[in-house]
Amino acid sequence: MKALFERTSSSWVKYSEYEWKTAADGTLYLTPTATAQPSVYDPLSEYGQLVLDAISIGRMEADKKTDTEIQDAIRIFAEKYGLLGLMTALPTTPSFMDYEAVYLPKNHFIREETMSTESYLKLFFPFDKPDLVKRGVESVWSVSSDRTMVALAMTMSDKPIAVNMSFQREYAERYEWIKRQLQDITFTYLTSVIFYEDYDMLSPEQRLLMQQGMEAFGGNAPTYRIALLDKPTIVWDFHSLMLGIQMMFSFMLTDTDNPIRLCKHCSKAFIASRPSAVFCSPQCKNRFNVYKSRKKDKNNE
Repeated sequence: MKALFERTSSSWVKYSEYEWKTAADGTLYLTPTATAQPSVYDPLSEYGQLVLDAISIGRMEADKKTDTEIQDAIRIFAEKYGLLGLMTALPTTPSFMDYEAVYLPKNHFIREETMSTESYLKLFFPFDKPDLVKRGVESVWSVSSDRTMVALAMTMSDKPIAVNMSFQREYAERYEWIKRQLQDITFTYLTSVIFYEDYDMLSPEQRLLMQQGMEAFGGNAPTYRIALLDKPTIVWDFHSLMLGIQMMFSFMLTDTDNPIRLCKHCSKAFIASRPSAVFCSPQCKNRFNVYKSRKKDKNNE
């Protein structure tokens, strides 16, 4: 995995602070605070911890964590990595502003196959409507007078308009949607664990069902280009962080040298330093052996 991303690069925007806000219809959204400052970073440089954090949050509801605990974890996740970019992840193309309407493949959140651009944008700008004029396939978007937002838009001007809009401070994403996307990552990982560890105990029907479930995982392929920097570098163009997470997770899931494991003691997901590793740290290994020894001594009494 390290060699795979050693000569790669990508860019995404995160803000220094996020907050939960409730829209007029009662929907809970995560959005940057009014004074939050944006920064651009490379998600690929943090791919391991990024995927592990996504898996950890995706397990929280099953581990009986409260909504407040999950919301706190998601907010911290966003401050580390940014929002998921669902506005450009769901349509058939991130360049949907170049079309008369937004076309949507089957997904968890929106039943309609087609939506007007204005209606679709309202799902992600519930508090402040973007200054957008749409005439057929033509779109004219005016950035707010905030100098920071203008500078950010200029920095990301090579991105599709919708991607650039999703980096603005007014952009927001729904709590239930973020939670579901992270749960999908976790479900996919746990499905693979159960499939191989319990293979002999599964019926052919169960195996087939799990295989079909895995086939449903995926997203639009990211584009890439070669840049001649200090050395030849693959530059990935992720049009949503979610797409980047899916790609990084897929590579990690199929990595046999440094696989993702669940710690035998604390059950936390970790990247194994070798295929046979089953503990996330020496401390967990020691604790496991201590508890095992105590249990053995107790049974011998």
